[in-house]
Amino acid sequence: MRLKTTLLKEPKHILFMVSCVGWTTADELYSCSEDHQILKWNLLTSETSLVVKLQEDIYPIDLHWFPKTVSGKKQTQAEIFVLTSTDGKFHLASKIGRIEKSVEAHKGAVLAGRWNYDGTALITAGEDGQIKIWSKSGMLRSTLASQGSPVYSVAWGPDSDRILYTSGRQLIIKPLQPSAKVIQWKAHDGVVLKVDWNSVHDLILSGGEDCKYKVWDSFGRLLHSSSSHDYPITSLSWAPDGEVFAVGSFNTLRLCDKTGWSYALEKPNTGSVFSLAWSADGTQLAGACGNGHVIFAHVVEQHWEWKNFVITLTKRRTMQVRNVLNDAVDVLEFRDRVIKASLAYGHLVVATSLQCYVYKNWNTPLIFDLKEGTVSLILQAEKHFLLVDGAGLYIFSYEGRLISSPKFPGMRADILNAQCVSLSNDTIAIRDKSDEKVILLFDALTGKALGDGKPLTHKLEVVEIALDQCGPSTERKIALIDKNRDLYLTSVRHLGREPKICKIGSMVHSMAWNDAANILCGIQDNQFTVWYYPSVVFTDKELLPKTLYIKDGSEFSRAPHILNYVGTKVTLRQGDGSLVYSSVLPYPALLHEYSTSARWEDALRLCRFAKDQSLWACLAGMAMANRELTTAEMAYAAIGERKAVTNNLPRFYINFIKEQPSKESSLAHMLMFSGQVQEAEATLLQAALIYQAIQINIDLFNWERALELAVKHKTHVDTVLAYREKFLQKFGRKETNKRFLQYSEGVEVDWEKIQAKIEMELSKEREKAASLSVRSSVTSRR
Repeated sequence: MRLKTTLLKEPKHILFMVSCVGWTTADELYSCSEDHQILKWNLLTSETSLVVKLQEDIYPIDLHWFPKTVSGKKQTQAEIFVLTSTDGKFHLASKIGRIEKSVEAHKGAVLAGRWNYDGTALITAGEDGQIKIWSKSGMLRSTLASQGSPVYSVAWGPDSDRILYTSGRQLIIKPLQPSAKVIQWKAHDGVVLKVDWNSVHDLILSGGEDCKYKVWDSFGRLLHSSSSHDYPITSLSWAPDGEVFAVGSFNTLRLCDKTGWSYALEKPNTGSVFSLAWSADGTQLAGACGNGHVIFAHVVEQHWEWKNFVITLTKRRTMQVRNVLNDAVDVLEFRDRVIKASLAYGHLVVATSLQCYVYKNWNTPLIFDLKEGTVSLILQAEKHFLLVDGAGLYIFSYEGRLISSPKFPGMRADILNAQCVSLSNDTIAIRDKSDEKVILLFDALTGKALGDGKPLTHKLEVVEIALDQCGPSTERKIALIDKNRDLYLTSVRHLGREPKICKIGSMVHSMAWNDAANILCGIQDNQFTVWYYPSVVFTDKELLPKTLYIKDGSEFSRAPHILNYVGTKVTLRQGDGSLVYSSVLPYPALLHEYSTSARWEDALRLCRFAKDQSLWACLAGMAMANRELTTAEMAYAAIGERKAVTNNLPRFYINFIKEQPSKESSLAHMLMFSGQVQEAEATLLQAALIYQAIQINIDLFNWERALELAVKHKTHVDTVLAYREKFLQKFGRKETNKRFLQYSEGVEVDWEKIQAKIEMELSKEREKAASLSVRSSVTSRR
């Protein structure tokens, strides 16, 4: 990826430095200079026109356009911009250049002026060290800070509730709430000249006179520090989607990844670049230059890979497709410039400024029009894909049909990214920005909230989510990483019950699901880890460590990030920007395929052939999940696992399950095996197997619940009391529980009667199961 720059032979602002630039649309830019002129640049016609010549005493410093959309809705207010100047004023100006209002704001120059994200407030920073907040009509609301040194740059936090500003070598984050804690830290060895704060991933950029640019998180922790440049960093700006940023210095323009490493370095003849601005669609960049020029740049040479195809954006309207198997090359031409693209599941999806192209083969794309030309995210699943623009989220089929458009209160589509949105064939998961502990779940086909509409709530803030891609919708799982970097797994559809959220890893920095099997990989501390069958945690969590593949991460450089996991190949981006690949054995994916299609004999043969303990552990978990007890018994035997018998019978628990007289009992004990006690009890009660429901609580020493069931159903009260008495005698204790003392009065414990009653219950269950079996066989013959 690099920037292709454009400079006119002669500057339009002759002999005067350009101080600031700002985009009105994706193809129209305004520039201001010390020559008092505001020029309008039309990139479609390559024309430049004078908007207005300002008064001689107005020397502009900063320009910022009023936000056009808020939460997908267009603003009704006329298009205006704020212009700050050296005379201590800021000016609200219309698109035609008329000054609507001039406000005395600071003593000395007003060095920065910025609207917040919803346009309800304006912040200015001055040479006098003060920071002031104004209404959108220019009325002073408050003086947020006052210090002895000039404030060169200021930025709003993602939710417009915090302010980031410079103070000499320091950076300061000040919340608007009076009692909230202020964060302050030394950021550079020289004066900090520019800052920017991205709303998508909450990262901060800073550049200073020490000739370095740095990336920080919102707690002031350093994520990246550049090497020292030849000259001070005079400008920097995040792209709208937060994936890249641009840095400007003397005769220098640099394109960087969000993690800090540099994609490309350009050395144009510009003098110092004082201001940088991205177009709303994130494809074009403009810079205000010290020699009177306005430099334009657009991003080219982006790459997308999938299996044997490599696609490169060669020009803003042209893509090259290369098949690495036969070196065949196709060229794709578009009517408008390419904004976003995604390649996965055999389809290429390209969003231009006006249309969306869907390619299954390279000759005949399916084309449909877009409402807005600012697509910020494309996510693909096997059956459909998701487009996100400034107005909302849209699910389209690969035939171009709109399937659904999920909506929820407080939705801000402009800040959604691939870490907080996930798509599968049947589900959409979105982390709620207003409460980052909450994950909203929607049906992909209807756009409606899943189940009873209650979202999934975690105990800590969630930083990344990912839905698995295979299997039926009833078994859909979601993996999430919280702010402690712990990895959890839970079911998406939980039928009104509280979802069981199980921890499967710690210190996980990045993750990805396989595209063809429910296998999860991640960067765990300094290791590359693959969870061959993460769902085993719901069946037998003791098997989970045995189903892992762990590879030393020393071959990767600092902070690798997983891009995708396709087939047996995992693609990782290292901290320095280079791509590395790691392969995973094909056997686990094959085992998943055999399990899904109930080919248990083939699964056993595969495990015997591979002679890998992790495969046997996966097979044991898969067989238990599918109630294939014979296969499970063989798999447990192969890994040396023997389940302790929970009901004190001298047989292995799997054999005990197989010997249950009815399907309901067998299912209940399968649920017990997986640790789902409440579900097991409910299954038995629904089948009117009261004694068995009481007995599993006795086996687990849930005495209160066992007595409660016995009293409620008026049966086996003496059984519960007898087992309780035996339990207390074993430990030499006396009964102190009031309920047991109450019911033991007048109840005689006779073990012979109890055993006879239990045997009668079991024989009834056997007879009922036998009659059902005969009836079903007769029905099948008919």
